[in-house]
Amino acid sequence: MDVVTRKHLNILIQLAEADKHFAKAERDMIFKIAKERNFPELEVQELIRKPEPIDSLGALSVDQKFEYLYSSIELILVDQNIFESEIIFCKSLAIKLGFKKAIIDFFLENVNKKSKAQLKEIAIQEYL
Repeated sequence: MDVVTRKHLNILIQLAEADKHFAKAERDMIFKIAKERNFPELEVQELIRKPEPIDSLGALSVDQKFEYLYSSIELILVDQNIFESEIIFCKSLAIKLGFKKAIIDFFLENVNKKSKAQLKEIAIQEYL
């Protein structure tokens, strides 16, 4: 079993539920990520029914940490509704991943202005 993908999907599921409304666009994005990584759809459905606690994320590589955070920002934006509860969740996640929480505001301001590679470079240099 791919533990990194499982943790990633679990975090996205909890983020999707942070605003108390699991939008279809959010659900579709989560299933798309699972499919891209050959993660079983049944396991995703089980995680949706019973999300797991978010435990330590320190063992992830820098690339994995960035991907977790970047996909979280994409998930916030996918339904075109940004809720304070989602921002709070992402800032907490950023801290757990070892980033400064200000990275979330930076991402939200720049995600449509800079490439993913540019965001990653700045994130690692200035927020990690």
